[in-house]
Amino acid sequence: MIDHALFDPATIDPETKRLNAEIVAAHAAQEDPWDLPIEEVRARRRRGTQASPAMPRSARAETMTIAGPGGPLPLRVIRPRLKPGQSPRGAYLHIHRGGWVWGSADEQDPWLERIADNCGFVCLSVEYRLAPEHPYPAALEDCEAAALWLAGPGKAELGVQALTIGGESVGAHLAVMVLLRLRDRHKMPRAFRGANLNAGFYDLGLTPSVRNWGEERLVVNTRDLTRFADDYVRPGVDRRRPDVSPLYADLKGLPPALFTIGTADPLIDDTLYMSARWAVAGNGGHTAVYPGGCHVFVRYPGEMTERALELIDRFLTALA
Repeated sequence: MIDHALFDPATIDPETKRLNAEIVAAHAAQEDPWDLPIEEVRARRRRGTQASPAMPRSARAETMTIAGPGGPLPLRVIRPRLKPGQSPRGAYLHIHRGGWVWGSADEQDPWLERIADNCGFVCLSVEYRLAPEHPYPAALEDCEAAALWLAGPGKAELGVQALTIGGESVGAHLAVMVLLRLRDRHKMPRAFRGANLNAGFYDLGLTPSVRNWGEERLVVNTRDLTRFADDYVRPGVDRRRPDVSPLYADLKGLPPALFTIGTADPLIDDTLYMSARWAVAGNGGHTAVYPGGCHVFVRYPGEMTERALELIDRFLTALA
């Protein structure tokens, strides 16, 4: 049961209030991304902006390429620092955020370095195809191909056994969809031992918290999330089909999940609804709610972010 006090504005710490105000102001001072060519928005994200400073790229990262449904599929790999004679404890398949439209596999290297070193996992981030050039189901098919490779020849190639999966925002959506496809299409319901699901977008028909959020761009707003769904799913596709919006899927037989969400995230209903259905399905896991946290608040350094990342470390480590 979730403590209702977590949603009391009085529980939001001053650091979080200050950060949220700074994010809103920074977005207001920038051009609306929907007024710019999509390639320009992608380039700005890679360079970093005042609202979303770029994360440093890892000098340890390497790229391996596997066969994908749309051609060669790059996987960005960060390996753990190991002592002589040690082997990786497992692997973490990461799926990046960006609304299916923006983002890339190299924009969150510090998270993956942390998981690699704290959990002893080989981390792989999928460079999936982006919409609107490649609409549904292109991104999902790429992530599915990466998961199948990792659960098959990838285990031996990387020297791992324990497999985990996760992502942020639409990355969490794609992670759940991959687990469903592994269960239903490939009869591999437990290929992955657990899922790290951060601020997922699970209902492309839009939950009440998304519809009611409004124009304030605290990272994202109602228009942004609507446009993401519009660009990912072509007209005529029912957005609440279980193979599009995993909130409506049969969730039985999936692995434990850690759900992370802030109370100041337009997608909070998505996480609360999905985590409740996950629990009802008997899958196990935990839901961590952080007062005042914005969308994917772990993107911004701070005490609350550190607490959330420490919980993620413990959750993933326990799965190995």
